[in-house]
Amino acid sequence: QVQVVESGGGLVQPGGSLRLSCAVSGTIPSSMGWYRQAPGKQRELVARIKSGGNTDYADSVKDRFTISRDNAKNTLSLQMNSLKPEDTAVYYCNIVMYGTLRVVWGQGTQVTVSS
Repeated sequence: QVQVVESGGGLVQPGGSLRLSCAVSGTIPSSMGWYRQAPGKQRELVARIKSGGNTDYADSVKDRFTISRDNAKNTLSLQMNSLKPEDTAVYYCNIVMYGTLRVVWGQGTQVTVSS
């Protein structure tokens, strides 16, 4: 059974930092990524990383967020610095499986940036 579990969300002041983690079990993903969904908005890509290490970032988070993966531990991380109120959203970990290209989502973790 494939499981994707996020952790690390919370409340932080503007300008602060948070680190999100995603633990994957039951499969070795091809690509992995972070998405977010703010109230009343569509889910959007934040950052993703392929098995070879190539990364993509949304323009709104470039130079502030860093995605990384540990293939040995089958985990994904998102270091978020210089957080802004507009970063407030539920953050979801997403994986794409080899072969079937099946997409699996985590349950999400809330990030709130507020003073």
